[in-house]
Amino acid sequence: MDLNLPPKVTDRAFARLGEIGAGTDGKALRVAVEGGGCSGFQYEITLAEPEEGDLVLEGAGEKVVIDEVSLPFLTGATIDFTEELIGARFVIENPNASSSCGCGVSFSM
Repeated sequence: MDLNLPPKVTDRAFARLGEIGAGTDGKALRVAVEGGGCSGFQYEITLAEPEEGDLVLEGAGEKVVIDEVSLPFLTGATIDFTEELIGARFVIENPNASSSCGCGVSFSM
């Protein structure tokens, strides 16, 4: 696996950011990895302004940002948006995670 492969963002995720007006408000989808959760690490997904040092992924006039500390945990990951019977949410398909919990927010490496 290429350790320098940046995360990808699907067209569906960028489209959802456009629907909620994130870029219009000067916000980006911030994806961060923090210690905690039931599997050791957890994703924190928020709308926030880009900060210096962030990796900025752009598409369809929208932005997804990842801080320098979280980036190694998200190498080669895919950030997507899904709508299911249980609700709609941004999801992360992470090839670095050795396991994840049922909620899809917590993972281990």
